[in-house]
Amino acid sequence: MGPLQLQQLVIVGLLKEPVFHVAKCTAEALRLNFPTKIAEPVVLPLLEFAWHEYLQEKKKELKGETWEYPSNVMCFIDGQLLGSEKELLKWAYDKWNYQDFKPVALYQAITEDFCTKHMQNSKHVFVYMDIAVQEQPIGTLLFELYSDMCPKTCENFRSLCTGEAGTSCSGLKLTYKESIFHRLVKNGWIQGGGGFEMSSVNLV
Repeated sequence: MGPLQLQQLVIVGLLKEPVFHVAKCTAEALRLNFPTKIAEPVVLPLLEFAWHEYLQEKKKELKGETWEYPSNVMCFIDGQLLGSEKELLKWAYDKWNYQDFKPVALYQAITEDFCTKHMQNSKHVFVYMDIAVQEQPIGTLLFELYSDMCPKTCENFRSLCTGEAGTSCSGLKLTYKESIFHRLVKNGWIQGGGGFEMSSVNLV
């Protein structure tokens, strides 16, 4: 008789969402409690863009109900999609009698701590832009700058985001603040900056 096949859990999700950490902690707890039954879980934390790309690819691959997948985490067992953290918790209880009693506030703290450590461990610089459409805020864009690979380009971009770039020879303030996006390429790139008299997407 060959070695017993351990069940493999895979957790993929948006790292800034508590639901991802509920699933992550559940998978890790199951591994800890049942080391002879469950393999070391594979956990893949993603930032927004990478998560949305991953989700779109999975929708194409799996089809069916995943076309309207509502959660920010996907849980797999032995290569098969189980669902969100709710389905994982139900499976954990039904099969292993495992229950999670951690409060929501604790998961919020775990999430914030994980995000902070993730950014610190990357050794990269992060900047953000608050975005508004017709002066109505719609969200924040977080940029990870690969300053170890392109230090000059990243520093230039960072200084334009913070306003530290100063002014041009003509007296124009060099900053993205209150400027606009004037060209958007889906799944490609964004072009923006100051000095454009256009009604578009504002950087506030």
